[in-house]
Amino acid sequence: MSYFDAASAAPLHPVAREALLASLDEGWADPARLYREGRRARLLLDAAREAAAEAVGCRPDELVFTPSGTQAVHAGVSGALATRRRVGRRLLHSAVEHSAVLHAAEVHEAAGGTRGELAVDRTGRVAAGEVGAALGPDTALVCLQSANHEVGTEQPVEEVAALCREAGVPLLVDAAQSLPWGPVPGAWSLLAASAHKWGGPPGVGLLAVRKGTRFAPQGPHDERESGRSAGFENIPAVVAAAASLRALRAGAETGDEAARLRRLVDRIRERVPQLVPDVEVVGDPVHRLPHLVTFSCLYVDGEALLHELDRAGFSVSSGSSCTSSTLTPSHVLRAMGVLSEGNVRVSLPYGTAEAEVERFLEVLPQVVRSVRERLGVPAAEAGAARATAGGAGHATGAPESPEAAEPAAGPAGSGSKTESGGLVVDSLGKRCPIPVIELAKVIGEVPVGGTVTVLSDDEAARQDIPAWCSMRGQEYVGERAAERGAAYVVRRRA
Repeated sequence: MSYFDAASAAPLHPVAREALLASLDEGWADPARLYREGRRARLLLDAAREAAAEAVGCRPDELVFTPSGTQAVHAGVSGALATRRRVGRRLLHSAVEHSAVLHAAEVHEAAGGTRGELAVDRTGRVAAGEVGAALGPDTALVCLQSANHEVGTEQPVEEVAALCREAGVPLLVDAAQSLPWGPVPGAWSLLAASAHKWGGPPGVGLLAVRKGTRFAPQGPHDERESGRSAGFENIPAVVAAAASLRALRAGAETGDEAARLRRLVDRIRERVPQLVPDVEVVGDPVHRLPHLVTFSCLYVDGEALLHELDRAGFSVSSGSSCTSSTLTPSHVLRAMGVLSEGNVRVSLPYGTAEAEVERFLEVLPQVVRSVRERLGVPAAEAGAARATAGGAGHATGAPESPEAAEPAAGPAGSGSKTESGGLVVDSLGKRCPIPVIELAKVIGEVPVGGTVTVLSDDEAARQDIPAWCSMRGQEYVGERAAERGAAYVVRRRA
């Protein structure tokens, strides 16, 4: 089995395993006690803190260990905001932050604060100038990830940190994905990360608060970890986390492992569009993590694709709505405005063999082909953007623009021709990627300049139909309300 989901949780690094086993015998005592066992535990904890601080690029007394990366983010956000209430209560964050940041922002908003969301471009990258323009006298905190967890795009943290410092606003960086590959540059104020992202054991996070940054821990706390993270430290896990981070960083500094994984990812980025028709590789092609690549396949059900890849021996993840219990596309893909259907994220762990990547490239085309065939996408027509015989959905008359009157359609699955000569595809009750497949099958039945209106109550259609138009050279006219769901209007250009 090839595990390609290191961005979710990396396998335990061999160095971490050794350190964990050794410290189970040496680091079980209370490090706050003065007897021999306590002193031994304290030495292990202090050494782990020094190693982690060196990797982060801060002083050991600026760094504390937390029970998770999420806890580190929540503690960092709440502790920084608490000291800024006299300045203002506005929290700024990018539209593609990890859910830990978004959940902390929701709590802040519920408590009477405000927040602003910073837009990203189609690669998922924030423009530093737009962050600077959004900084105001009431801005209390800015949150920005160093690199995105879904598409790998790196953010301009150094430039944003300089702008924040000039404005006197603290910057919290979520460095969970990037920390194994190098320190986060710039004059950031707070930084959070999670050990299970780099091959440490789960249940260990870290929070760094640089000297000069005002910080007030919120909620009950005790004397441990400088009062910033309550509870007895899990010293064996902390030691293992620091050991694996130091080992990975040593490989990254020599460039060996990072460069090797980057070459493998480059191969995937180049070969997948050549091997599989109608694929969009997303994320910044240059400013990106070395081990992560994300692509989306037209006319493919994401859940079915992941199941088939799992059966073929590959563990990958997805941001498609059909793989999520929320039935909505990933907020990251939505903010980028890219295709969400058939979405696959490949994140290679330390030590991934070249042969595993080659086998993935051999298996993927047949897997995509089989999923498309089950969905009724003729192989010769997939991505051809023209009608096929026996296409799903009924075609009826449609208005020329989203502002026109409701189409003369009857119950779901039926309709009648109108004078405009357009078509209506009724995809109500059908989930991704069926609405897009039905659109592709009938677009050729209207003349160039004619329209197709897709009726859909699937939230993913709002994202995937415009993305399909961009990929297929058609014009997305717009959206209007319908009796159920929404009506999405597309004009044929080719």
